[in-house]
Amino acid sequence: MFPALQRGFAMSLRTGLRILHFSVQSNHVHLIIEAEDRRALSRGIQGLAIRLAKAINRALNRSGSVWGDRYHARVLRTPREVRNGLVYVLQNWRKHLRGIGGFDPCSSAKWFGGWSKAVTTEPGRWPVATPRTWLATVGWRRLGLVDPREAPVPPRLASGPVRSKGRRD
Repeated sequence: MFPALQRGFAMSLRTGLRILHFSVQSNHVHLIIEAEDRRALSRGIQGLAIRLAKAINRALNRSGSVWGDRYHARVLRTPREVRNGLVYVLQNWRKHLRGIGGFDPCSSAKWFGGWSKAVTTEPGRWPVATPRTWLATVGWRRLGLVDPREAPVPPRLASGPVRSKGRRD
């Protein structure tokens, strides 16, 4: 089913939604996206959800609803948030399969240009867009490239230490 979903991501490159990275889990999808505004994001996700649902239904030779929930969006505003988001999406499988090497075959990891070690990218048409924003191109890199062995950190640690009364430092 993954090749069908990958084609769906690639088709999004023709819309106003730019999928920068993705990871397909067993029952949901993680995405890092750039969009011009809330409306473009909403419309782009709606179109993507329809396209992916049709691909899933075709692959499973079935019809009907695929998605049980709406999407959850979180705006990444700082270089640290973007870097943590990249690690979370590209390395999410490390949380579930400890001790496994290589890259998640159901993610855009093989097209990611920010690994700390040289990685051969997959030839052919890329299913991800080239980032346009400063945060997604330059900003996060100031905190260091991503080590292929790196795993996502728990959310509390990802944003920095928490002081009393829930305020962040």
